[in-house]
Amino acid sequence: MKKIFFIAVIALAATVEMNAQQFKVITSVESIVPNGLGRSRIVNALEDKDYREYTSVQTEEDNTRNKSKRGDIRVKNFEETKLLNFYNLGGIRFQNIAANDALITSMINDMVANGWELAFVNSAVESEGGKGDGQGIFITRYIFKK
Repeated sequence: MKKIFFIAVIALAATVEMNAQQFKVITSVESIVPNGLGRSRIVNALEDKDYREYTSVQTEEDNTRNKSKRGDIRVKNFEETKLLNFYNLGGIRFQNIAANDALITSMINDMVANGWELAFVNSAVESEGGKGDGQGIFITRYIFKK
């Protein structure tokens, strides 16, 4: 009877462990600023944050704003991989895009080799807004799970 109980406890513990999932977000930011003046990076946070520490609940009775300080929210430990900008002085640079693809592929392959699965990819662009607006980024979030 003790053996059956012991095996049942181990099987239950293994099931609970298998159902727990962990997620990791890595972001690439690629500059689309003309003349190659922007900065492009892959950014990977190396520390965890609990969103609940920086969250407030608004109710009709209590509408106190969240008083979290920006410095407390910031992640001080992160990995930053340099990427190349989409543009240089001559215009769009396809070699730069191919180089970025190679680095991002390397990062994804490394994550997969370490037991992570690429679950979702989200991307967005904030492009040139007209004359005098030299701003623009292409951002992609890679969401991994294991």
